[in-house]
Amino acid sequence: MVYILNIETSTTVCSVSLSKNGTLISFKEINNGFTHAENLHVFIEEVIQKAEISLKQLNAVAISKGPGSYTGLRIGVSAAKGLAFSLRIPLIALDTLQIIANSLKIDNKENAVYCPMIDARRMEVYTAIYDKHLVQLKNTEALIVDENSISIFNDYEKIYFFGDGMEKCKEILKSIKNAEFIPDILPSAKAMCDLSFKKYTENLFEDVAYFEPFYLKDFFFVTKK
Repeated sequence: MVYILNIETSTTVCSVSLSKNGTLISFKEINNGFTHAENLHVFIEEVIQKAEISLKQLNAVAISKGPGSYTGLRIGVSAAKGLAFSLRIPLIALDTLQIIANSLKIDNKENAVYCPMIDARRMEVYTAIYDKHLVQLKNTEALIVDENSISIFNDYEKIYFFGDGMEKCKEILKSIKNAEFIPDILPSAKAMCDLSFKKYTENLFEDVAYFEPFYLKDFFFVTKK
């Protein structure tokens, strides 16, 4: 049996799941602002207890690596690295946008693509494009959404937009031909189970000592003079 603890803290959602051979067996989540520091370790303890296993039985820990909130990513990655180091188990990193795309359960028989969007403040979003098999077709980027920049989305026969970044850009995105909008899709550790198990079976692990979140944009500290 392969037990993997999955941690997702890249947005306002604090989410933890436990999977066995890629199947969800225990889960805890809240979307109540950035309360990760208070909730994350409590949630980890609860999902382990609910599954009636011990931390020592974990085979790996998986983290949503970003892009996303600086604070959320730092908290999640620190917890995941601490567990991986102390338990001497592999660390697995998953792309946050792919996790969101994996949450979208649509019987996609047409030539449609998925475009998850994470709010990056103002009219900017973190986004990428995936096919129905979650193969990335367009690299992850920080996109300022306006009438000119969205022309790149017209290259697809049909495109699904979703994520908290989509909500604020919906009026502009409505001009995209063959666009469809899916509400209430947020990053969740539930959608990490099969992805982390696949990486585990392929031995795709991170260096615990040197791994850092994928911030995408540089972080600038503003100091008052």
